Amino acid sequence: MRKQMVGLAAELAVASELCRRDIYAQLTFGHQKRTDLLIYREDGELLRIEVKGKQGRDWPNCKGIYGSNVILVLVDFAGKSELERPDFYILTVEDWVDFVEEEIEKARGKGKRVEIDERNVPVWLDEVNAQGRPYRGIGVRPEKIQHHREKWDKIIQAVAKKRCTV
Repeated sequence: MRKQMVGLAAELAVASELCRRDIYAQLTFGHQKRTDLLIYREDGELLRIEVKGKQGRDWPNCKGIYGSNVILVLVDFAGKSELERPDFYILTVEDWVDFVEEEIEKARGKGKRVEIDERNVPVWLDEVNAQGRPYRGIGVRPEKIQHHREKWDKIIQAVAKKRCTV
């Protein structure tokens, strides 16, 4: 699949899984967006779902999530046929920050200079992009987030709460 198709397939797969759990999610379309699905809760609050799909070994250059009422769903199509369901990894903001902090600590142990910015994005001070700025983001491999696999209860609980605190 082309990159754009992987992203759209991932968003539709997450929407489908949520519908199977009796949760209506509204897709958002376009490029350069930070919200892929919106869930309207009965109390009027919105839960934002960010989705990232992959076919290769990792989700490259993940920027992560920040703020309130937001959840990240990573969708893994690697090694799956068209007839197989992808794997899903569901992370709250707290889960994302824990993952990033652990990875940053490992990198610092190897002498890397890295920090996390106000939006929970790792900033690699020793690595620069094509514009000469520090590289922002992190690659995520499924084996590093296995304990978040199929944790749909995080979304179910967030939708059920009167005030969402994820």
